[in-house]
Amino acid sequence: MSSGIVRTPVSQIINNKADQDAEEEPKKKSREDWRKAKELEEARKAGTAPAAVDEEGRDINPHIPQYISNAPWYYGTQGPTLKHQRPQHEDEQGQLDKRAPKGLDTTKIVTKFRKGACENCGAMSHKRKDCLERPRKVQARYAESIVVHDEHIVSEASINYDEKRDRWSSYDPANHREIVEEYEKVEEAKRQLKAEKLKNDPDAEISDEEGNEDKYVDEVDMPGTKVDSKQRITVRNLRIREDTAKYLRNLDPNSAYYDPKTRSMRDNPNPATPAEEAEFAGENFVRFSGDTTAQATAQLFAWEAHGKGVDVHLLAEPTKLELLQKEYEQKKEQFKSSTKTHIVEKYGGEEHLKVPPKSLLLAQTEEYIEYSRSGKVIKGVEKPKARSIYEEDVYINNHTTVWGSFWNAGRWGYKCCKSFIKNSYCVGMQEPEGYSDHQQQANSSAPAELVETSADIETRIKEDEPPEKVASEAESAPSSESSSEEEEEPDVREKKKSKKKSKKREKRKKAKEQRKRKEAKEKEAKEKAAATEKKMQEDLDDRKRPYNSMYDVKAPTEDEIEEWKRKRPRDEDPMAQFL
Repeated sequence: MSSGIVRTPVSQIINNKADQDAEEEPKKKSREDWRKAKELEEARKAGTAPAAVDEEGRDINPHIPQYISNAPWYYGTQGPTLKHQRPQHEDEQGQLDKRAPKGLDTTKIVTKFRKGACENCGAMSHKRKDCLERPRKVQARYAESIVVHDEHIVSEASINYDEKRDRWSSYDPANHREIVEEYEKVEEAKRQLKAEKLKNDPDAEISDEEGNEDKYVDEVDMPGTKVDSKQRITVRNLRIREDTAKYLRNLDPNSAYYDPKTRSMRDNPNPATPAEEAEFAGENFVRFSGDTTAQATAQLFAWEAHGKGVDVHLLAEPTKLELLQKEYEQKKEQFKSSTKTHIVEKYGGEEHLKVPPKSLLLAQTEEYIEYSRSGKVIKGVEKPKARSIYEEDVYINNHTTVWGSFWNAGRWGYKCCKSFIKNSYCVGMQEPEGYSDHQQQANSSAPAELVETSADIETRIKEDEPPEKVASEAESAPSSESSSEEEEEPDVREKKKSKKKSKKREKRKKAKEQRKRKEAKEKEAKEKAAATEKKMQEDLDDRKRPYNSMYDVKAPTEDEIEEWKRKRPRDEDPMAQFL
């Protein structure tokens, strides 16, 4: 052992390596450092501390969450930054459309062997073990003169993932035209040879390879079923070109959904057409027809049985599962029938169970009914309308229609009186049809003394009639009376005239008295309504008043009805706002 060699212990080497690794790794933050970082973050959010600055001198918003502001570990950042969230420049990204040259570089010819080139062919782009040319008898390394072209070396400085794996990089579409032209030349040559052969020997048979391609077209494998073990290629879900595509069955965009990835349409594209008559009723129709429903029911029974502790499996023990399912169905039916029998024995009513089938009850009867074109019954008894469990056609408070038979301006009411108050008393629609809203508004705005009723108008007209008109009315009596009056004496006529005049005077007096009494009643009703309204406004608090205290359910008098008609607001009158 020489004195010049210094041997370091293994433990010291391990300790030195651990120290170096500790210096390279980021130090773990202490609790104090975490607390300071948290306080700084809160201060930046509050605005008391300046915001963090990235490498370009721009402020970073402190309210940005950490999963956005923190760069990934492979990005290699040295401080706070948001560069990884910004769009990259075009010069940093790859370009899929740039074309790198491929193949042999024919611009220069090499005639001498170069150091480091392939020993077999002399190219500089590969070594001898990677050479694809046949092994030469005299290798390029030992040959006196060679003729070789170097290959274009594509640089591997691909920036992004897509550019590195681009299959069609540096492909020139013009090259495809050369392939098509070459194929057409070969096909033309084949046709010429076939024509010459038929010309020389008309009885010669043409083999399948030479021409008759459509002879055995029925034996060709269907699309989607051809599996070639040599090529290891399987074509799935390809439809026959003669069949109609599923997405063309119904062009309505709201019809059944077509999944282009799996080429499936589960729902029926034409639901109006019965599934049995339609050419294509959706894939769910095929899925839920035949034994598929029975298979699904068996699988469900197996899951339920396994959940209750019965060890059975659909695929492992199908026979056992089927027997268990049959036994379960039989016991279920027996239990149902026993329960039904027990209930009938206890409560009775067995005669109600012996009824004819529903098809006879609802469709076919012995009653003959004949209808007209409009739907009315001509012969027979019409079927009774189905009534609800609630009371129907119950009229209250003198109404002739039910509550809810009238609708206007978002409110329900009675159609008979157009009232929107449910507990109101019906006064009917007493207004004449030709009575204009303007006349009603004028009457309501006029004082009560000036408003005349129809009876007052009639009496006044009779009083103002001239004696000639009265005489003409008297003359319009039956012919027997007129003839009898002519025969009577003039004294008798005068007595009768005086009697008629006295009767008219009495009628006038009675009409005046009635008018005065009516005016007094109207005045009294008006004062009473005003007093009641004033009292309710003064005394009653809206929160303390009893329920329905504003409405009296007893029948109103004629005077009250007339007063209500005068004071009723008419919002539909366009001239109401000018009065």
